[in-house]
Order: sequence, then C-alpha cells, then structure tokens
Amino acid sequence: MNSFEREIRAIIETEGPIPVSRYMALCLSDPRHGYYTTRDPLGAAGDFTTAPEISQMFGELIGLWCAEVWRAMGAPRLFCLAELGPGRGTLMKDLLRAAKVVPDFARAAEIHLIETSPVLTERQKHTLAETGARIHWHANADSLPEGPLIAVANEFVDALPIDQFVKTKEGWRERRVGIAGGKLAFGLDQAIVPGIAESLPPRLRKAFADSVLERRDLAPLRGLARRVVKFGGAALIVDYGHRRTTLAHTLQAVRAHEFADPLELPGEADLTSLVDFEALANTVGALGAKPCGPIAQGVFLRRLGIEPRAQRLKQNADPKTRADIDAALHRLVGEQPRQMGELFKAFAFTHPELPAPPAFDS
Repeated sequence: MNSFEREIRAIIETEGPIPVSRYMALCLSDPRHGYYTTRDPLGAAGDFTTAPEISQMFGELIGLWCAEVWRAMGAPRLFCLAELGPGRGTLMKDLLRAAKVVPDFARAAEIHLIETSPVLTERQKHTLAETGARIHWHANADSLPEGPLIAVANEFVDALPIDQFVKTKEGWRERRVGIAGGKLAFGLDQAIVPGIAESLPPRLRKAFADSVLERRDLAPLRGLARRVVKFGGAALIVDYGHRRTTLAHTLQAVRAHEFADPLELPGEADLTSLVDFEALANTVGALGAKPCGPIAQGVFLRRLGIEPRAQRLKQNADPKTRADIDAALHRLVGEQPRQMGELFKAFAFTHPELPAPPAFDS
C-alpha cells in the first residue's frame, strides 16, 4: 500500500464507496500523487509509448492534414492550433515541421497546448524551443481563445474518467470503488439507476446480466464542438476504442509496459478505457458539428500517404535506419486485431459546412 492509497481509503471511510470516475480522476490528476501530474510516463523508461514517439511520420502526416483543413476553412489569417494531451511535445514539433511546406499556415497558427502536468509542460518547452513558435499553455480547453480552431488529440480521450454501470436482475447499478477484505475493491451501489436501458442503442437494450456499460465525461470534446460550430474549424481525435457502443468492462492499468491491477498502487499506473466512438459522434453531432469516421488508424495513415513517406525517409539511409523505419511503419499501420493500425481509430468533427477532411473523404 502506498501513501496515496491511504488517502483514498480515508475518503472512502468518510464518504462511502466512490464512483469509478472519481477514483480515476484522483489517480490520474491529483496535484501531489496523480499519475500524469507527477511524471513523464512515456518511452522505454516509462509505462507506455505513443504513436508520435514511434515515428516522426505520424506527426508529419497530421501536420499536413491540419494544413489541408486550414485551406478548406478559407485559410483564416489567424487561427487557434490546439493539442490536448501533448505528451512530450513530439507530435506538435513534427506537425509544425511538416506544415512549413504551407508557409501561410505556420504564420497564421497560434499554438495552444492543453496540459495539466508540470513535468510534461517542461518537456514540451524543451522539445518545442527549436520551433521558434510562440506557445500558450492551458490547464483545460475552456480557456482557449475565440476564433477559428483546429484541434488535435492523440491518446487523450481514453484517459478521461468513466463511470461504470452493471446490469443486474433488478436493473442497472453503478459500480463503485470501496474497501473489502482489507483492500480497495469494486462493488455495486444498492440504488437502481433509472433510464439506462432507454438511453442505449436499441440493439443493446436487452442486455444480459453482468453486462457493463461505460460512460465517459466528454466535456472537453463538447467544448471543442461548440467552438468549431460557432467559429469554424475541425478536431481530429486518434485513440483506441470501439466503433460502436459496446457493453464491456475495458478499464485497464498499465505499468512498465505491462497490464496491472487498476486498484493496486493508485497513482503509479496509467488508467484508461476504450473510447466509445459512437457515443462521441452522437455527442458532437447533437451540438451541430459534423462527425467523420471513425476509421482505423492504419487506413487513416495510409490514405494520408505514410507508405510513400516511409520510402522517402529510407532513401540514402543506412540498413539499420531502414529497418527501424519499416518496423515503425508496421507498428503504426498493422491490421491484426491487437495492432495499433486496427485497435486505434481516427475520428474527426468539423463545422457543418466544411467538406470532409483528408482521409475521411474516401
């Protein structure tokens, strides 16, 4: 048991079992003990590796995607280029480098990064210093400036806290985190939550007993959708998840690149769950934005030209570098069920009058 678990136990002993979403928020965002607020979790020495850290090709293609969206918007003289959960700043660095092929885009872009981690903010400052771009940091997307917007979020939505509900013979009950057998444990609240079945897609309303529904607070995405509808623009979301709403327990913890128990050593492992892209599309669509996708990450990157880009990078490269590029390409676009190219999806939403953005227009 670590010291943070003692604090969480004290909360439970005082208030009773807490929602899964509150447990996730504490573990990830607590100012003193939170996973994201106290460390750099990326890379071989961390707990997981994201696509921008695998290859520069990922961020470069997204940079070109953003430049094409900006042109479709009418090339506004000034716009907000925002990234949510920018990690070490690698994606933004590669994005800006690739976008230099459209000089007016780079001059018009005002860079805004949404980051809660002091540790990662310092890494981003170091990574992006060489770009010469003026960058603004925000704790949340609510403080982004008004005006046209292009937003990017890679592996951001999966870490937004979820609530879980379990189907019982009596109805749907909320899963909570409490204490049992001297340990943190999942349990069910006694109250029946009304309206769950009616809110599900018709195909899921006759759920079997023990089915699990996960619902995520999409407030940051709702805010982006409102801005896109009001001022124009688009948002690109790349994350792992289901194309359609699915009844399944997908909460997981990752520590040192291995799966771990989400209730052990809170604050010392990454907590995520699969993104429900059907729910995301319905949410932004209800606000007037135009949903696009989702499509598999491998399809998205191939349509943007990752394979020709890999070939260009391999020109005049030594054998080891060529092999590394091939390995990175395979890792990003692999189509087996558990490979990134299939597991991860790309999803966008735009102002309703914009054409479908690149890769979503096929």
